[in-house]
Amino acid sequence: MSVASETTQAWLLLGVAGVAVLAFAVLFLAALVGILRSPLTGGMKLVWVVFAFCAPFLGSVLWFLFGRRDAALAVRR
Repeated sequence: MSVASETTQAWLLLGVAGVAVLAFAVLFLAALVGILRSPLTGGMKLVWVVFAFCAPFLGSVLWFLFGRRDAALAVRR
């Protein structure tokens, strides 16, 4: 492999990693905003926020999969 192709690969890897970090940050911040703006009680919001901070990726994904739906159901009751 030439030096130029190794440099190109390094920049490509850095770019992909940068996009992944940015996507993760957007997901995490969107989850936090969604949690704080949800109609859940203060205690449930606290549980979701703590979970999102303890396990940022998993907490954010679970919020969008289950938490938002539960918050919407709570409003209808």
